[in-house]
Amino acid sequence: MGGAMAVTLIALAYPSMLGVSTVSSDQSRIIANTQWGPLTEGDRDFVVRVRAAGLWEYPLGQIGLQKGSSPAVKTASEHLIDGHAALDVSCRKIAPLLNITIPNVASPQQEGFVTQLKAESGKQFDTDFANILRMTHGSIFNSIAKIRSTTKNSLVRALADQANDTVLDHITVMEKTGLVDFDTTLNTQTNPPKLPSDQLTPPNPPAGQPQVVLTAPPTETSTPLDLSGLGVGSAPAPSPSPTTG
Repeated sequence: MGGAMAVTLIALAYPSMLGVSTVSSDQSRIIANTQWGPLTEGDRDFVVRVRAAGLWEYPLGQIGLQKGSSPAVKTASEHLIDGHAALDVSCRKIAPLLNITIPNVASPQQEGFVTQLKAESGKQFDTDFANILRMTHGSIFNSIAKIRSTTKNSLVRALADQANDTVLDHITVMEKTGLVDFDTTLNTQTNPPKLPSDQLTPPNPPAGQPQVVLTAPPTETSTPLDLSGLGVGSAPAPSPSPTTG
């Protein structure tokens, strides 16, 4: 793998997989008691992170469909769009029920990934696309397991189930491109450098700003959460908003 790829991955930092710095050092602190169970700092951050992930990975999927030079990269791009559109519906269902403010834009670091890949083409694009996304998904995989095994909130638990399936799928399709440099990606994933917290945190949306919606592709196969069994009725339709897709 060339030096450019090493530089790209060294620039990534945990928790870059979602680009969100934790709000509190005490992730187990209960911040609300809800009908679905207590909500902790960690639970809230997880919902925000899942939403933030879609806000940069979904656009990268769209870019990959246009710029990917191999069928495997285009297939991986389709999976990004499909999976994050479904997760986005679930986040937008859960967030208002739990009184969680979710972002409309990704973190500065995540936006930087999109800017970088927009400027690349050919094999360089394919290689950086596969390695950045394999590393970021690999990083979040363990975090999802921790939330799933510790949360007492049934809505967060359901989101973790869906996120686990989606992230595993995305890890798999990135590996199937044949472009992943495992030595570099896993080393960066295990021994991440540090970035300032303001680079890892998506801003809260301004008051009154319409909510961004990641639209499902016509050929969608992923399914948003059905929360009817958790005492949740039909989610209200989102307000008219800018649409990505």
